[in-house]
Amino acid sequence: MAQKRVAVIGAGICGLSSIKCCLDEGLEPTCFERSSDIGGLWRFEVGQKGRASIYKSVIINTSKEMMCFSDFPIPANFPNYMHNSKIMEYFRMYADHFDLLKYICFKTIVVSVTKHPDFSTTGQWDIVTETAGKQESAIFDGVMVCTGHHTNAHLPLDSFPGIEKFKGRYFHSRDYKTPQEFSGKRVIVIGTGNSGTDLAVELSHTADQVFLSTRRGAWILGRIGEEGYPIDTIYTTRYVEFLRRIVPLSLLNYFAEKKLNAKFNHAIYGLQHPTINDDLPNCIISGKVLVKSNIRAFTETSAIFEDGTREEDIDVVVFATGYSFSFPFLGDCAKVIKNQVSLYKFVFPPQLEKPTLAFIGLIQPLGAIMPIAELQGRWATRVFTGLNRLPSASNMMADIELLCESADYIPYMDEVACLAGVKPKILSLFLMDPKLAVEVFFGPCTPYQYRLRGPGKWDGARKAILTQRERIIKPLKTRVLDDYTGALVPYYLQIFLIVALIAVTFVYFPWSFFPL
Repeated sequence: MAQKRVAVIGAGICGLSSIKCCLDEGLEPTCFERSSDIGGLWRFEVGQKGRASIYKSVIINTSKEMMCFSDFPIPANFPNYMHNSKIMEYFRMYADHFDLLKYICFKTIVVSVTKHPDFSTTGQWDIVTETAGKQESAIFDGVMVCTGHHTNAHLPLDSFPGIEKFKGRYFHSRDYKTPQEFSGKRVIVIGTGNSGTDLAVELSHTADQVFLSTRRGAWILGRIGEEGYPIDTIYTTRYVEFLRRIVPLSLLNYFAEKKLNAKFNHAIYGLQHPTINDDLPNCIISGKVLVKSNIRAFTETSAIFEDGTREEDIDVVVFATGYSFSFPFLGDCAKVIKNQVSLYKFVFPPQLEKPTLAFIGLIQPLGAIMPIAELQGRWATRVFTGLNRLPSASNMMADIELLCESADYIPYMDEVACLAGVKPKILSLFLMDPKLAVEVFFGPCTPYQYRLRGPGKWDGARKAILTQRERIIKPLKTRVLDDYTGALVPYYLQIFLIVALIAVTFVYFPWSFFPL
């Protein structure tokens, strides 16, 4: 039987992992990438119209052990929070190691993806692409859409009366690249997401004054947690997730807010809403960034805020107002309503007669997107081959109605992993491999956990988990003192917690949390 052909649209992080997932399941991938290189959003370029990309100084907000692909650890000497150039270096290493580039058609636009006339029986797709002005058509057995969220800049000018009269410059944050041209300017940044706060900080070093306008504030998290470990390796753990299940949410929120406000009182700083930025508090306390309320209106040279204050002589307005996405090449096969698509587990459209269309990475988790995209791809390709099956359309629709736009990180990863048959069996690990179990449960929930068993099992997963702390510490030891690779939870406390956990589980909780 001939290999099934799968079209992968986009060669960013989701596209690269999807190509590999296809190869792992014996499928024949062809990736279509409209630009001339891999990396998608993470490839910094200047002067590329119509293409979203990061600005020159961007450093990722998730640490390397949490964001890597599950069977290809990021080199130990790479920094924990990588500059975009290092991220691209890692992507190239990944593509070279698994020989992925030969499956990518660069400078190729996907014009249309339509159902083949016999789709109801074959699930095949007719795909028209265009390269150098020449169009070609081909038939594929499956399609993986890997274009992501950051497709179209969301510029809500209708929400800002008077912007048409403003004589200064205004633009979306996607068009920002470097801070030098804003030297001596008075700049307003609208939005306190990661991009807005990053730009406010960077612009404050060259601009005369930066104003950060926000509707709802932000909870500011630093990249560095206790003992200097990356913060996501401390709090993105199965143990913390277990506590979330047994401790009342109001109590958890109380302690979380208390801990965040211990560093600096968010009410005093005019902030609230999860955002990662290490430098913003320093910029605020030094007066280089002034936090303002939402903008009510613009005049030719000023901005009037909802609290009645007014700032004059504004030169530049940066709209860090997010993105919208669309799939014009899909026609009616995927309807985007209010920037959302109805998808089963954020992957499969429920209404298709055959499950041969999958969306990869179209989710906004409170964590790294790379491991999620990879797990989605592993599951989707097994559905394409018929090794996994989807529920009925009605059951999928019922499940969709229970989900919101975002998803809890570990529960969602485990859910997809369970569907793909690769979720780690925690209780079995405690019984058979206690050393590994301690690190899996109390340590960071790194992607390697999803290579311990099942389809795609990787023999190096156990070692990768047991040595992950060494890779976290390695790039920090540029001045060597005493050797230290200490645990985030002291060993004696780990043993006590394991015993207590097993006892409590036997008495109070279903075995679903600790599958054998």
